[in-house]
Amino acid sequence: MAQNSALIVIDMQNGFLEKESPLCIAQAKQTVPACASVINKAHEKNIPVFFVNRIYREDGSDVENTRKEVWEKGGKPLTRSSEGALSAQNPPEFIKNVNDYEIIKQRFSAFFQTELDMILRRLGIKTIYLTGTTTPNCIRSTCYDGISLDYNIVVIEDCCSSNSLEIQKANINDMKNIGAKIISSSDF
Repeated sequence: MAQNSALIVIDMQNGFLEKESPLCIAQAKQTVPACASVINKAHEKNIPVFFVNRIYREDGSDVENTRKEVWEKGGKPLTRSSEGALSAQNPPEFIKNVNDYEIIKQRFSAFFQTELDMILRRLGIKTIYLTGTTTPNCIRSTCYDGISLDYNIVVIEDCCSSNSLEIQKANINDMKNIGAKIISSSDF
């Protein structure tokens, strides 16, 4: 598993985890322990870990059109100056390693206009393990882009989240049908 693989942790930030945030994903916070465990296992096995997060500009010029109104009315979460439940911080359970990568993305896919693909190729990565939120948006977009770029994609199901179980199951099935492997954190 460790050779030629990387773990990607997407958008596991207070602004998506905390119920006080207008961008909260209902099931996201409950995945924090499983994600923390997988991050620790990756560190133990010397698997590169990529924290791919969303940070918006204070003026909102880079917020998606579909999210802009909620973002403005909800206290402008995920900006550099946001604090507490609205912050761009990862949960304290995520112990970061000095060798971990941090990438800021501006849209759903971790590949879209980021340096992720370049770094993965330079590291010789062939298999990507996906974790984070939300399954129908960021995980699925990254999965499809990763498959299009010829990576082997493995989705760690209990480390991903949606706003409902129905949405979660439908999107996991779609990714499985397109060729992603679906596993649990205990299988990692």
